[in-house]
Amino acid sequence: MTNHDFPATSQVLLEEIGQIAVTVSDLKRSRAFYQDVLGMRFLFDAGPMSFFQCGKVRFAIGTSDKPASPGATILNFRVPDIKQAYTLLQAKGVEFAQPSHLVARMPDHDLWLAFLRDPDANPIALMCELATGASAP
Repeated sequence: MTNHDFPATSQVLLEEIGQIAVTVSDLKRSRAFYQDVLGMRFLFDAGPMSFFQCGKVRFAIGTSDKPASPGATILNFRVPDIKQAYTLLQAKGVEFAQPSHLVARMPDHDLWLAFLRDPDANPIALMCELATGASAP
């Protein structure tokens, strides 16, 4: 059966993202970064992978025999207070590629982002959505 043989009404129900995985070069170093610096709750190790809980999403890091291209994926982590998160991570030695800044004004909220990189240079964004008119961070 090919993709074209499915009835037009058949549809996969995707409820939510359950897990995101990122390839890293040094599991121990990256585990320390995501657990100790970013504060993710460690769940378990399985083979060459470590698993964490981040809100409702499980986050996995792992090594691979195949070379990965750093920067191919951008992780956006929602934070309630971007100024506080930025200050706390700077105190832990995190260098930001871009400090927190207003990216877009939406009808009901303002979108703020700050960019950093993990030990393998994978880009990470802290993301904060503030109600329109709320005081800027």
